[in-house]
Amino acid sequence: MTPKSLIPSKADERHPSDVRIGAVVIGRNEGARLVACLQSLPPVIARVVYVDSGSTDGSVTVARAAGAEVVELDLTLPFTAARARNEGLQALMAGEGVDFVQFIDGDCVLQYGWIETSRDFLRAYPKAAVVCGRRRERFPEASVWNRLCDAEWDTPVGQTKACGGDALMRAQVICAVGGYKPNLIAGEEPELCLRLRAEGWQIWRIADEMTLHDAAMTRAKQWFRRSRRAGYAYAEGAALHGAPPECHWVAETRRALVWGVGLPVVSIIGMALSPWSALLLLAYPAQALRLMRRFGNERGFFLTLGKVPEAIGVLEYHYGRMFHRPVELIEYK
Repeated sequence: MTPKSLIPSKADERHPSDVRIGAVVIGRNEGARLVACLQSLPPVIARVVYVDSGSTDGSVTVARAAGAEVVELDLTLPFTAARARNEGLQALMAGEGVDFVQFIDGDCVLQYGWIETSRDFLRAYPKAAVVCGRRRERFPEASVWNRLCDAEWDTPVGQTKACGGDALMRAQVICAVGGYKPNLIAGEEPELCLRLRAEGWQIWRIADEMTLHDAAMTRAKQWFRRSRRAGYAYAEGAALHGAPPECHWVAETRRALVWGVGLPVVSIIGMALSPWSALLLLAYPAQALRLMRRFGNERGFFLTLGKVPEAIGVLEYHYGRMFHRPVELIEYK
């Protein structure tokens, strides 16, 4: 299938050193993490745009001192990572623009050699719009929550459906499909990748090391909020693209509701009629054991437990949609 939105580009024909690469860094009160992020960007990146979402820790000054162009988001509009990435890309494309853009969160550092490797991959695969690599948690030993993040990002290598927040992309192609959907508070990358694939583009995950991420999750409350945000993203993604053949995040939304709400509610109501209904709750340890065998004890346990906050996020999305409540970020840091 030939990509419908293909824009003629000489990036795949020019010498690698002549390919124009830019970076969009987004952040809010990342402190030392932002300093490390900016320092990790190699000289092959010709332009760096830092997009700030209302930081109060001097991030804007730090970014300018590091040589980055700075975009400060309008404080009167809701902050989202999607909106920040769009405004960064818009600034990057002003003037001569760039061929490829590396999106990276301000709490990440770029691994040595990634830009050259991913650049060469996009040049070798003209139908690839996005390439991502292995994102690792920087301090997995700090908490179980950090280790869960690291395991979550260990996705299969090869052509895939979506990327995460860090990836190298064809800048003009992202612009051609309208960029990120700016009002999404989470799940904006899979949604963008879905639209790219609909246009005939490919998304690739390669084995090379890409970024180190600092989740800084040390409390159960942070994990709960992150899982709740995932549920919200599932519900919104299903509402946007849940129809066949894509059925985007329909299964994830259904699982969250069944395990996080349906089963406990049915069990509690059933116990009013028969105490034997309590046996339904044995489905939880059975499910946990099944997932433990597949993903390991730690991850399997929390994948089961995580259905509760995910279900809360799903219900929160539908409640807000029903009563037209304004969208609010669900932050875990």
